[in-house]
Amino acid sequence: MAKKYDLSVKTGEYTDSQGQTKGRYMNIGVMMETDKGPYILLNRTFNPAGVPGNNDRDNIIVSLFEPRQEGQQQAPAQQRQAPAQRPIDDDVPF
Repeated sequence: MAKKYDLSVKTGEYTDSQGQTKGRYMNIGVMMETDKGPYILLNRTFNPAGVPGNNDRDNIIVSLFEPRQEGQQQAPAQQRQAPAQRPIDDDVPF
């Protein structure tokens, strides 16, 4: 039993620090292959109705990506800026 592909759907877009628009993807399962043929393991909690897309179509696009090798590094996660913290006021209003 060998993992052939990761299955992903596009859930949105974001703008990176260089101003380029990039796709945001969610992994929804894997495609495996045995001597009897290929099959898909789909995440039980995946709901295709929640995938944004063209409202004129009844289907969604599922992308197949080759799995990363152990030594390969993944793209750095999008860094989020921490929300500004309000100064602590020691005076209790009651």
